[in-house]
Amino acid sequence: MLDVFITSRVRRKILVVFAKYPDFKTHVRGLSKLIKEDPGNIQRELSRLEKGKFLIMTKKGNTKIYQTNKQFPILKELQSMVIKSQQLSAQNKPNKTIG
Repeated sequence: MLDVFITSRVRRKILVVFAKYPDFKTHVRGLSKLIKEDPGNIQRELSRLEKGKFLIMTKKGNTKIYQTNKQFPILKELQSMVIKSQQLSAQNKPNKTIG
């Protein structure tokens, strides 16, 4: 359902992770392993989401650590959309029965 409004597959996956788990902190490589996407694409989307104030980036040595900006004005609405979208996806999947 989110794919109608958010056309970037990578951005959609990142939004889902950070909206569902607002206390989650990660770096590019860790997120790459989690969502199984190319680190270059992830870095580009993380930068966009940081510029949009959805994410906060802090440096730890040479590593950039990203986390959800809990002061983001529409965070609660975004979290609600992610949850509802996942519920709708689960309902629309056909049940697989062994028979």
